[in-house]
Order: sequence, then structure tokens, then C-alpha cells
Amino acid sequence: MISLTKPTGTSVNTSRMTLPSVNLLPPEIAQSRRFRRIQVGLGASVVAALGVVALLVAGATGSVSKGHNEVSTAAADQVKLQGQSAQYREVTATYKRAADAQALLVTAMGEEVRYSHFLTDLALSVPDNVWVKNISFSQAAAAAGSPAAAALGANGIGTVTLTGVAYKHEDVSAWLDALALQKGYAKPLFQTSTEALLGTKPVVNWAITVTLSTDALSRRYQKTGS
Repeated sequence: MISLTKPTGTSVNTSRMTLPSVNLLPPEIAQSRRFRRIQVGLGASVVAALGVVALLVAGATGSVSKGHNEVSTAAADQVKLQGQSAQYREVTATYKRAADAQALLVTAMGEEVRYSHFLTDLALSVPDNVWVKNISFSQAAAAAGSPAAAALGANGIGTVTLTGVAYKHEDVSAWLDALALQKGYAKPLFQTSTEALLGTKPVVNWAITVTLSTDALSRRYQKTGS
């Protein structure tokens, strides 16, 4: 019987051997493959860029379309408002005619003095022991803005002449003081004050002139605040 025994001190190497790798493809084929991979990558980038551009174009187109719609809407609103304003054109013309008429009235009546009011005030202000026999108003007219109008404004717009009877000169003096307090009157002056007899009673015949100031103008046709 034959027995096989493993020699002592001898080891068997059972590890697998690594064989060298050998590329048998020609270099042109490898370069071609690499070029194709680059082409594929570039193509994908171009497709992505085209997608972004398409999105931008779509967004811009939408914005332009929206802008056109807004312009069309604004134009329609303008036409509508112009049509509505035409309805009120006559109202505007009416207001203008009224304003022109008011200006003419102010010009025409700018020199108005309401003498009836002055007569009433005079009747209430005459002192005791004084009687008015005659009163006359004289008013000078001048075109607004003229030098004559400016002179009238400085020197008054007219005069008032009063004549009458009083018991004493002191009564006439009191009458002058009363006239000086009346609105629209300025510079009351004696013209004459002479003693006389009324029957058997001593009296004084007097004459007074008063300047009409610009305060005598009624201004009732002027607008408030003008």
C-alpha cells in the first residue's frame, strides 16, 4: 500500500494569479467613443438650453399679450370717458356764461350806493333840536382801473349836501359828530351856520357837506371773498 504524505516544511501557494490587462482595441475606436460621449453631453446641454429659451419666450409672449389687452382696455375706457364728457359739455358752457354774466354785473354795479339805506340811517341819527330840510347826493362815476377811479378812491366817490335848521350852533356841531360816525361818510364840514328867526324864535340855518367814502359802495353783487 502506497501512502502519500505531504512533505514537512513545504507550503503550496494556492492564491490566484493576476493576469495583465491588454487593450486590443485600436486607439481610433477609443477616441471615437470619447467624442460620442462629449457629443451626447453637449446635445443634452443644448436641449436644456432650448427648453429654458422656450419657457422665456412663452413668458414674454404672455406678457406682451397681457400688455396688448391692457392697452386695448385703456383705449376703450378713454373712448367711453370722452363720450361721457361730451354729455356735460353744455353744462360747462352754461357755467361759463353764468360766470361771464356775474363779471358783467359786478362791473356794471360796482359803483352802486344804496341811498335808501343812507336816508334811513340819517333819519335815525338826527339829534334833537336839529331838522333836515334838504339832502342831495352827488356821485362821480369812473371806469374801473382808471386814474380817475384811483383819485375817487382816495378822495371819496361823491358828496352829500344837507341843509336844515337847528336851535343853536352847538346843535349843528353835535350833528356833525353824528355824521362822522356813519358808515360811508367822511370829512363832514360846515358850509354855513347863520343865525335867523323862525317866526319869533331864534334859530340857526346850516349847510353841511359830507364826503362819500368807498365804504358807501354796496358791493352786493360781488362774490364773497372778492
